[in-house]
Amino acid sequence: MASRTATLDDYNAKRNFKATPEPKGSVAKPGGNVYVVQKHDARRLHYDLRLELDGVLKSWAVTKGPSLDPADKRLAVRTEDHPVDYGTFEGVIPEGYGAGTVMLWDRGTWEPKGDPHEGLEEGILKFELHGKRLKGGFALVRMKKRKGEKRENWLLVKERDQDADESRDPRKIWTKSVATDRGMAAIAEGGTDEGKRAPKAKKSTAKQSGSSAKKKSGLASVSFTPPQLAKLADQPPKGDAWLHELKYDGYRIQALIKGDEVRLITRNGKDWTDKYPAIADALRTLKVGSAAIDGELVALDDAGVSRFGLLQNAADDPSVHLRYYAFDLLSLNGKDLKSEPLLERKEQLEAILKGASKLIHYSDHIEGSGQAVIEKACALNLEGVVSKKATAPYRSGRGTSWIKSKCIGNDEFVIGGYRKSERRGRPFASLLLGEYEKDKLVYRGRVGTGFNAKTLDMLHRKMEPLQRKTSPFEKLPADARRGAVWVTPKLVAQVSYTERTQDGHLRHPSFLALREDKAAKDVTAVPDEDTSNQDSPDDVSRDKDNNNDDPVEVLGVKLTHPGRVMFPEQGATKREIAEYYVAFKDHVLTYLKDRPLSIVRCPSGRGGKCFFQKHYKTSLPDHFRAVSIEQKDGKTSSYLLIDSPEGLVGAAQIGALELHIWGARADDIERPDRLVFDLDPDDAVPFAAVRDAARELRDVLKAAGLQSFALLTGGKGIHVICPLERRREWPDIKTFARGFALKLAEAAPGTYVAQASKEKRKGKIFIDWMRNQRGATAIAPYSLRARPGAPIATPVSWRELPRIEGAADYTLGNIRSRLAHLKSDPWKGYGAVRQSITNAALEFVRGE
Repeated sequence: MASRTATLDDYNAKRNFKATPEPKGSVAKPGGNVYVVQKHDARRLHYDLRLELDGVLKSWAVTKGPSLDPADKRLAVRTEDHPVDYGTFEGVIPEGYGAGTVMLWDRGTWEPKGDPHEGLEEGILKFELHGKRLKGGFALVRMKKRKGEKRENWLLVKERDQDADESRDPRKIWTKSVATDRGMAAIAEGGTDEGKRAPKAKKSTAKQSGSSAKKKSGLASVSFTPPQLAKLADQPPKGDAWLHELKYDGYRIQALIKGDEVRLITRNGKDWTDKYPAIADALRTLKVGSAAIDGELVALDDAGVSRFGLLQNAADDPSVHLRYYAFDLLSLNGKDLKSEPLLERKEQLEAILKGASKLIHYSDHIEGSGQAVIEKACALNLEGVVSKKATAPYRSGRGTSWIKSKCIGNDEFVIGGYRKSERRGRPFASLLLGEYEKDKLVYRGRVGTGFNAKTLDMLHRKMEPLQRKTSPFEKLPADARRGAVWVTPKLVAQVSYTERTQDGHLRHPSFLALREDKAAKDVTAVPDEDTSNQDSPDDVSRDKDNNNDDPVEVLGVKLTHPGRVMFPEQGATKREIAEYYVAFKDHVLTYLKDRPLSIVRCPSGRGGKCFFQKHYKTSLPDHFRAVSIEQKDGKTSSYLLIDSPEGLVGAAQIGALELHIWGARADDIERPDRLVFDLDPDDAVPFAAVRDAARELRDVLKAAGLQSFALLTGGKGIHVICPLERRREWPDIKTFARGFALKLAEAAPGTYVAQASKEKRKGKIFIDWMRNQRGATAIAPYSLRARPGAPIATPVSWRELPRIEGAADYTLGNIRSRLAHLKSDPWKGYGAVRQSITNAALEFVRGE
């Protein structure tokens, strides 16, 4: 293997060797094969992979650390070459480049498979590791650079061999230095683990309880208290005697502190200190002798809102933004505070949290005005409010001095089984859920949305050994038994939903995560506050019996066979479709109103016969409108128009499962006000490539002076849409769209094709420009699609697009949860855009 010339110029230029203990070093003699992984707690915790080649250590920063699971693809950012001497470095880098603690986490030798120089150049470097900890085959795969991206991103992947292990996380197995057996805290302090900070606790067992937490060394006087719990009510209590706090969507955690020792104890007494060391370290800095704090551990999304789903892998993912919100103080410096009034306890809590780490927050409150607080919380798409009596002591268990009010349903349910899936590669279709009433597991419905490929596989692995022959439920509807596989009720799922029916079943449930902190027997049907006098609004439905199939009225529109199942996979009915359109009428009509449309009708449901309809007929429900449009032959025809919520209900009545709109409004049909590019991938093209293509179109359109917006189609692709001023007529719009698509296909023939031929589309993305001509239509934003899963064409922001896994991610089952949690409209500003296709842009695509 011939060596190549290597330098350490970048490495040396970035460091002040008068201040840093890092080795300056020089290029070593070629031929070595040192391998090192260094755990580096810099601005963000990561693991540095280093492989010796040509006398230097080729280096990658692996953001989530190495994995033994071949299914994991860990981002590895290429960094500057390091000297071989760096392979023995362990210590603290002072302020400046790379500041933070460095642990020598693994070391050994490596062996390339093939020529490593060619592997680096071609972007696929395969090798064997012979480390103290990591062994076997690995691969580094370079990712394609996006436009304007400077850093070099790779993926680190474990090969499937005898050393692969899906069940073990190397970051949790090995937490100390391979060289000095010190933890990160001891390295930071320059001593041993018996120094000022206590060692991290050994892993607790699943059987550990609150009593065992009390017996922890040094914590005898700071004991775990079974938590106080809130009763559920429709609205917060009235009066000035109550404090109202925001309800957080996370894990209930008691922080037990004595000196430098900290333990994080779950609501059922499990010790989770090792799972969240950053939170424990942050609490350790509080200036208290001892304390018992009650609070909630949450994971925040990019908008700063707590999301329980993000907590699922937070312990293994350093990129998740964890925060601990403290809302009560049970003891302080040896004094029991539980009998003192809540307001006084909170005043002391606020005082000890002043100047605390940014990971620790005081949960503030508002006195009185409970209704205003819940309205504000719901407007901000938060989960709800917890109201507490200001003068009450802290009492374990569920009582009347804490009341919770929710904006949307979000609770734990026991998994009692699952339904088999007919879709290839999907291990199950839905989970069967229940709650305990006394000792009986009562069926609450099934959830079939909210899963990705990873959670489907994880749940199936956990359910497989729990399979049993008999149903664990007390009673079960006949339709729930079909295709059911029963499991012993040990697993607990967190599920969001819009409401419960009169028989206790969940409406529009969506899976969020597994609850590892809660035992199945603790999932009980909580006796709620009396809400029997609250009726459904008369203008939505006059018939509250969900189980009969007699006609009902929705917004005054007669709905026949409301219980007819339109999407058999989800069991979604005609009535549910009508209620979806009523609930989100403003979202739908914003883009649908005043436009001619075509509909896809499936009168007997998605599985039956479907047909396309664009012309108005007098047999349609009353709230459909007609608009006359002149045809090519000079004759006029009546086209469909929906301008009201009642019209949307009428569409549900006739089984219209898809709404497709023209690119022009009825009052000026010859001048379109939108430009649509439909990115339609071949089956072999992954969705990640479609996402990249959409962003590339966005950038090219921006260069042409056009702002664009992204729409998940509910099928396989993405629509990139530009709102336009109504200046140009159809021929110009069609010319620009066609020319633009052809130019892109010419520039990247391996990625795009601008022709509809299936032969030419293999392995590529078809830029469908043909929706930009008179009479053509495109799926309307927030329209259902007549496809498996009841997907919905969903507007998304460019910022969130990289996190989306498929064009059909949002469905009738989870769209309510999405819209309830959005902080702002993903298409904010769409209606205010003022732009048109310039003469220069038109001339360019014409080739003039």
